Amino acid sequence: MKTNFLIHKKIFLPVLFIGLFAHSCQKEFLDRKPLGQLTFDTFFKDAEQAVQATNAVYNQYRSFDCAALALIGTTDIISDDADKGSVPNDQPALQEIDDFVAGPTNAHFSANWRGHYRAIARANLAIQNIPNVDMDAALRDRLVGECRFLRAHSYLLLTQWYGALPVITEPLEENEYYAQERQPVEAVYAQIEADLQAAIAALPEKNQYAAKDLGRATKGAAKGLLVKLYMLKKDFAAAERYCLEIIQSNQYSLVPKYADIFTQAFENGSESLFEIQAAAYPAAVAGPGASPYNMVQGVRGVPNLGWGFNRPSDNLVASYENTLDPRRKATIINEGDQLPDGTVVQDNPSILYARYNKKAWVPSHSGLQDNGPGNIRILRYADILLLAAEVLNENNKQAEALVYLNQVRKRARDSSPVPLPGLLPNLTITDQALLRERIYRERRVELAMEQHRWFDLLRWGRAASVMQAVGKTNFVAGKNELLPVPQTEIDLTSGRMQQNSGY
Repeated sequence: MKTNFLIHKKIFLPVLFIGLFAHSCQKEFLDRKPLGQLTFDTFFKDAEQAVQATNAVYNQYRSFDCAALALIGTTDIISDDADKGSVPNDQPALQEIDDFVAGPTNAHFSANWRGHYRAIARANLAIQNIPNVDMDAALRDRLVGECRFLRAHSYLLLTQWYGALPVITEPLEENEYYAQERQPVEAVYAQIEADLQAAIAALPEKNQYAAKDLGRATKGAAKGLLVKLYMLKKDFAAAERYCLEIIQSNQYSLVPKYADIFTQAFENGSESLFEIQAAAYPAAVAGPGASPYNMVQGVRGVPNLGWGFNRPSDNLVASYENTLDPRRKATIINEGDQLPDGTVVQDNPSILYARYNKKAWVPSHSGLQDNGPGNIRILRYADILLLAAEVLNENNKQAEALVYLNQVRKRARDSSPVPLPGLLPNLTITDQALLRERIYRERRVELAMEQHRWFDLLRWGRAASVMQAVGKTNFVAGKNELLPVPQTEIDLTSGRMQQNSGY
């Protein structure tokens, strides 16, 4: 069911930043008075405005900075899962990322930074002001919890991309814009952990939300992000604890058929811990409920659904242990394939060996291509099951690890349209090193083209060896594990913000 809480027309929050933050949140409220002439002095006066301020944080994740080329470029395309795609001369900045020759002036690195620090700025404003609103205490605490979850989400992405970061937890004053310095990764982790623990305490479980609010951050989603953090820190005891709490909460289950997960009918379904909400705006043009995520990866040609970026790689195609694994067909669109709406993908002579990300496919919809109606899956239950298998194996609990690994494999083989004896059999490996390799492989094919692969390679310490193996020979160990800090940030802080090594 589509939620209506994100299709809002009344939210007014800061949207213009130069560098890190070029205009303060307060200045934005004072200088601009759209949508009812709201100013900073008249905002945060009631519960409705507190909800609007929280919705504005969610809304940022549908922006072009957060949900388009920068996202796929620095998650899928940078990894061995995907190539740039599209036509050869389109978006050379994405090709630079794919080839590991991109530097601090690459526009997509700046978009990541700008987009997520805008989300953080909106969250900071809401976290600071919502506690002072005269409103229902339970709703007030929940909204602050949602904002702390979202702030943690942005910091978790940013620190995996850039390493050390400015840690900003309140609206900046004018004299603070250009005085920001990067804090050690440990400090960023500490802030993420504090935000997520606070969110866990404040947020309801998924089944405690009303239908109209389905899609908001939940206790389970916050625990899921916390697992991701603990895996980065290699705190396997804590990661195991929170994985099992999610599993034992009975809030989530695997969708029976793998391909159904990525359809609009199953958005916010039983497997969903967290998704970025989107709904095509009902007018003839793109509107505030839209996302460019579907468009930038859509079929380019006939049918004309998008720009054709994020081509599933040859290496990904070959990574499935069985060519009949239903997950491969549910992930990859080839020329000649019939799409779920019955249309057939025609050969596009402008694109060599065209392929597309089927998990980003949506049917024809009203408005422009960037009026994308598809949710972006951020965290789903299969991811948690595979993390549970991984951490249990690291904790020398191989028998328990196999239970969760085989649940994922069983769903995959049961997704086959016809029974195929021997397809994806249950695994029985108990050797820790061998089981680790099988879990890593299962994560790749289960979560392919969902923006997880690059971060997995980084935390496994395998980015350099894998990139070299797939021919990305420009990858430099000790450098390319991190993206460069955008040069604009270095310049605007007069060098207070230091560049990553090697750039």
